[in-house]
Amino acid sequence: MLLKVFGKNPSGDELKKVEASPNYQDKGFKNLMLTNLMENVSMFPILWKFMNKPKNTVPPKPLPSVKTNLKSLPDGATVIVWFGHSSYLIKINGKHILVDPVFSGHASPFSFSAKSFPGTDVYAVEDFPEIDVLIISHDHYDHLDYETVKKLMPKTKLICTSLGVASHLNYWGIDNEKIKEFDWWNNYELPGDMQLTALPARHFSGRTFVRNKTLWSSFALTTKQCSLFIGADSGYGDHFKLINEKFGSFDIAILECGQYNTAWHDIHMLPEETVQACIDLNAKVLMPVHWGKFSISLHPWDEPVKRLLSKANELKVKVTTPMIGEPVIAGSSYPGKNWWML
Repeated sequence: MLLKVFGKNPSGDELKKVEASPNYQDKGFKNLMLTNLMENVSMFPILWKFMNKPKNTVPPKPLPSVKTNLKSLPDGATVIVWFGHSSYLIKINGKHILVDPVFSGHASPFSFSAKSFPGTDVYAVEDFPEIDVLIISHDHYDHLDYETVKKLMPKTKLICTSLGVASHLNYWGIDNEKIKEFDWWNNYELPGDMQLTALPARHFSGRTFVRNKTLWSSFALTTKQCSLFIGADSGYGDHFKLINEKFGSFDIAILECGQYNTAWHDIHMLPEETVQACIDLNAKVLMPVHWGKFSISLHPWDEPVKRLLSKANELKVKVTTPMIGEPVIAGSSYPGKNWWML
């Protein structure tokens, strides 16, 4: 636990700041609604299943991708480039915003576990332009990757993250002057005439066995021309309707779809619930993420997108399903090939 990769929970002045949050109660952050973190689940059967995963949790061959020049994305549009799981680059109002990047090849503290699927590691830190804003939604390994963040620092101007996560970043040598922390409903004016607002999610945090010492968030990124919902990790709940009531509709909702299980249903949506969350948010287009790169659950690797598309077709929700590296352009280009049919 002394390895740098595990990070460090808030202490001192950072702990005082965390404890002052209305979302921090009884020595930890709380969700808006009662949330079960597997307290009623026997761990031994789950561990046994993870040690004996079916072969279909991993693709049968390398995944296809598109190698886009990230340094020359169009200036006059809102462009999203997905890198698998929950990592994606947004170019909006001429600024580059990178969300939850994981380019180390694994979504765990150790390189031998939760390895990325063959074909998904086609982008590296060297491929990126200068990053105006790095958004870290919460401190789990598949969203806050120590190796990637350290490599990105020379080209990153600002980090926006959830309350308490700065403790990990400070421990890794990143100065507080480069970090902006958010509690839910906090907003901040970004360069390029943009607003970033932290919003509730239904999840949890922790890089060790100690949970909920740092906050988890979704985000709204808005300009005069476009509004994006950055969903991060979340179970389904009333907070999606609450966000819509307080914040309005979205042009694109980027929502998790994958790594679900009935044992942890409260903290990861089922694909059908992802579609309903998009409806609750009143978003024009749904972009499913949190799938297609790592197997950190027990379902077939391509089941999330198949279930989601079936429900979206039933409820007439527009979905975009880009390949890794294939640009999505708001209001113009929404890739929709069934590229996972290998």
